[in-house]
Amino acid sequence: MAILLPQQSFILAAGVGQSYFEDLRGGDNASVTVQNNSTFPVNLVLTAVNAPVTTYTISPGNSRTIAVNLLLVAALQATAAGAAFGFIQVALADF
Repeated sequence: MAILLPQQSFILAAGVGQSYFEDLRGGDNASVTVQNNSTFPVNLVLTAVNAPVTTYTISPGNSRTIAVNLLLVAALQATAAGAAFGFIQVALADF
């Protein structure tokens, strides 16, 4: 069964980052979807239990969905190229 958390919009100035999901109790299985509506790329930074920090770059006008086991933190960071805006949504599940 999945729990779909509310969709969140983001507007980040160049080089600025912000956390959009945190579970410091031990992590949750989750999928993270990011829609980048800006003309500059945005970095999706994921931290999971017993795994290195992973960064995905979402190019302008694109979206990406990533499934993560035991997700602790999902954050976005605008690149130095420019400001980024769009949407992020997290779905929690047992998979």
